[in-house]
Amino acid sequence: MTNFIAERIPISVLTGFLGSGKTTLLSRLLRHPAMSRTAVVINELGEVGLDGALVEAVDEEMVVLDSGCICCTVRGDLVETLGRLREARENGRGPAFERVLVETTGLADPTPILHTLMTDPALAAGYRMDGVITTIDAVLGADQLDRHTQSVKQAALADRLVLTKSDLADPETVQALTARLRSINPAVVPIRVVRGAVDPDALLGAGHPDLASRTADVRAWLNEEAAAQDGHGGHGHDCASGCDHHGPHHGAFRHDDRIASFCLSGDAPMDWADVDEAFGLLLQLHGEQVLRVKGLLDVRGSDRPIVIHGVQHLFSEPAMLAAWPDGMNGTRIVFITHDLPEARVRQVLEPFLPIARGAEPGRRDHGGHPPPPVTTTHPHGEP
Repeated sequence: MTNFIAERIPISVLTGFLGSGKTTLLSRLLRHPAMSRTAVVINELGEVGLDGALVEAVDEEMVVLDSGCICCTVRGDLVETLGRLREARENGRGPAFERVLVETTGLADPTPILHTLMTDPALAAGYRMDGVITTIDAVLGADQLDRHTQSVKQAALADRLVLTKSDLADPETVQALTARLRSINPAVVPIRVVRGAVDPDALLGAGHPDLASRTADVRAWLNEEAAAQDGHGGHGHDCASGCDHHGPHHGAFRHDDRIASFCLSGDAPMDWADVDEAFGLLLQLHGEQVLRVKGLLDVRGSDRPIVIHGVQHLFSEPAMLAAWPDGMNGTRIVFITHDLPEARVRQVLEPFLPIARGAEPGRRDHGGHPPPPVTTTHPHGEP
């Protein structure tokens, strides 16, 4: 399999609920020296207050700031805007940016944008998906998580969680919200930010590993230990069946009670055809409920790990690392799901993949019933 992930420009998506401090964070980021050679796609130039920060206007929708950052507003759809940015870069009208940050609206479900970035052929030639950055209001975040499913989904899909306005909330509120966010998305440690002040390098570069990735980078991206240890916090179980934790929310419905995170692992190599068939079936049956999948796979015939990364029905092209990271032999697959328990995912995958104790590679036991036909919508390809 050819690996050209490192050759394409990484795109990060910035999302967050209305009033969560996204604009304040953007205003500080745009002026940070570390944002040099970064293109930022925003909704409106006027919203982030760029007076005095401009060096030149490339056109009416694109400006270059004194930090070296390129700021561009969305015109038409996102594909068209990113195409214009790349064209300006290649013909010399704009700086040679090396990464892109895309802002979403406060009510936006980030999933459609992720689908576009992962599947549009016009973008695939020059861009690749990096990660999702979600802002959470430390004062109002708990209430927003209670009231709005979209807010929970933004947190669950995040590679980086930015806890804003932490200076305005009492320590107990911040601590409780941090714990709640860890339960929704245990692989991510929330970053506390005051008035948008943060090192851009702490937010960007969250995408899946490439050939040059260090062991620490791969571990941080996968973080299967957090998902595996999540237990009650991430609700990889059904509270209604009788759980014994007694937090302040217990007994009250919360949208994040429907989010589960867990890690499946196995020591035996897998056949790639089995992987493709297993995930094809899972996505056909439960694609809308599979919010995120990250994994390192031990595939038969390869002495190097295969990286997979999916959002709902769609998977990025699989990538191959140069070698197994230190101490990380064997398959590890991390899931974040909505209304889909670990037991059901195992039920679908175990007939194909050696992820359960005692399972045999490529086993085809369907309980006497053949699986339904698979129509895959994910670009797995061949590794």
